[in-house]
Amino acid sequence: MTDARHGRLILASTSPYRRELLSRLRLPFEAIAPDYREEAPEGLPPAEEARRHALGKARAVAARHPGAWVIGSDQVAQMAGRESERLGKPGGFEAARDQLRRLSGRAVDFLTGVALLQEGRERSHVEVFRVVFRELSDADIETYLNADRPWDCAGSFKSEGLGICLLDRMEGRDPTALVGLPLITLCDWLAPLSRPDFGGNLA
Repeated sequence: MTDARHGRLILASTSPYRRELLSRLRLPFEAIAPDYREEAPEGLPPAEEARRHALGKARAVAARHPGAWVIGSDQVAQMAGRESERLGKPGGFEAARDQLRRLSGRAVDFLTGVALLQEGRERSHVEVFRVVFRELSDADIETYLNADRPWDCAGSFKSEGLGICLLDRMEGRDPTALVGLPLITLCDWLAPLSRPDFGGNLA
């Protein structure tokens, strides 16, 4: 647990998925929307784009809340090995159905950038997690979409929900990165918050 001398822990996001993930660590935190535009130079590799936006979100919030520990995160999804084939959030049934038809039997890489800022110190990391879809019939897809309605999820599925049934396998170190916030990395970075001798700076 943190106390007044530790400062505040802020998640630079209003994503309900990231809020739920961070709450698993049982540290008190606030979620604040970052005033940040997700723009990146053309041709920037996906991993660097995810890192850039994670840092940008954290910096935007840290500038308004000096002294706080601020977490930023961003995710880029792409067809495995194909940087030009990015996957966005479908926004509705038809786009989600088309996306899942395209993903049937194929692999997708989720590159999740995470950043932690405190008093001008910065850490950043990109976690890569791959999912491989089963061969999906139209009936499989439509039944799933009507059940989970994953309109706000890149790849048109929720692995923490019924979407797990669409997958043949998962490959990676940290499955929480797939949902949007790599908790294994954050557990390491935030360990000082649980130490009684914590002095307020990143290690």
